Amino acid sequence: MTTKENKVKFGLKNVYYAPLTVGEEGEITFGTPVRIPGAVNLSLQAQGDESKFYADDIAYYVTTANDGYSGDLEVALIPDSFRKDVLKETEDETAKVLMENATAEPAPFALLFEFAGDVKAVRHVLYNCSASRPNVGSSTINNAKTPNTDTLTLTASPLTSGLVKAKTTASTPDETYNGWYTKVWQPASPAA
Repeated sequence: MTTKENKVKFGLKNVYYAPLTVGEEGEITFGTPVRIPGAVNLSLQAQGDESKFYADDIAYYVTTANDGYSGDLEVALIPDSFRKDVLKETEDETAKVLMENATAEPAPFALLFEFAGDVKAVRHVLYNCSASRPNVGSSTINNAKTPNTDTLTLTASPLTSGLVKAKTTASTPDETYNGWYTKVWQPASPAA
């Protein structure tokens, strides 16, 4: 464990998703994280409106709602496991062909990823994500084979406990840091 903090961040790697399940009593559980190789870009904007209360001729009380994040995740190619687990595409047992159905409801999931730093990578988890279907497209090969990418539009909403995201710090114990992609980290108490 290091206690020296990063001065900068750069890069994106180790992108994983973990299916989210809500039990009958409202308990939240996560499946084992599954890697999404080929991370290219992640761009998420904070969501939530600012509300101002005016009194004494000034903004007497200002608050901002935390509605999570929304934006895009660009990857080299969306893995078939994500298409089945999250986008709910089904695979024909005999022909082994993936099919998209208009009545399928995408499943919620946690998104795990990391940004490199000048000292140590910072690992993140967004707990309650949804993804829309990606566009379909490619382009012809000319004098160079330039890969095309897939982009998922994501929304990361708060859980019922209010928890939106978590990230490691310079003081995160090695056990927690090193196990980040084996199991979705959750606080001991949801109100933490």
